[in-house]
Amino acid sequence: MEAARGWNGYARRERPPPSAEEPRIPPGTGGTDTEGWRGERPRSEEDNELSLPSLAAAYTSILRALGEDPQRQGLLKTPWRAATAMQFFTKGYQETIADVLNDAIFDEDHDEMVIVKDIDMFSLCEHHLVPFVGKVHIGYLPNKQVLGLSKLARIVEIYSRRLQGKHEIWHMCMVMRGVQKMNSKTVTSTMLGVFREDPKTREEFLTLIRS
Repeated sequence: MEAARGWNGYARRERPPPSAEEPRIPPGTGGTDTEGWRGERPRSEEDNELSLPSLAAAYTSILRALGEDPQRQGLLKTPWRAATAMQFFTKGYQETIADVLNDAIFDEDHDEMVIVKDIDMFSLCEHHLVPFVGKVHIGYLPNKQVLGLSKLARIVEIYSRRLQGKHEIWHMCMVMRGVQKMNSKTVTSTMLGVFREDPKTREEFLTLIRS
């Protein structure tokens, strides 16, 4: 019987059973939601090694389609460099939240809002694969448990190193192509839980990140 295969065509590996050393699950993420929090790792280091030749070959084809000669001296190593760079730009597919938490959820007698703002992010637009940069602001209500502050930045790194569609950014899709407006920005937000349900909590968060 053929092994089940993932999105990239490689055999899907069996997930080991949970161990006592795994990070604790944040409150409110129990039941079937836990798997979404832990997430599936779509790509591994082994996948990178296996897919690098075909990815480099794809860049060779792109160069030819652009009218370039991949055999000229300046471009001989470009397909491999570009393939390696793209794997790095999208390395978030190799990590999950559980990988970075490392049991950094602490019991604290604290229930006031925690905010980490102006987290730098670098990503690729999923529509045109052009780069963009921006800032991320995160707020949450601890409910007697807090997360190590550096972990929030690491979580941003995971998801920014995947293809993205919504952002608060200086967006190269609008700077380099299309309308070519240099100073335009796109601002989006996601509010969950009490931030969505309670206007006062939402306004407090928005006021604090603007201050």
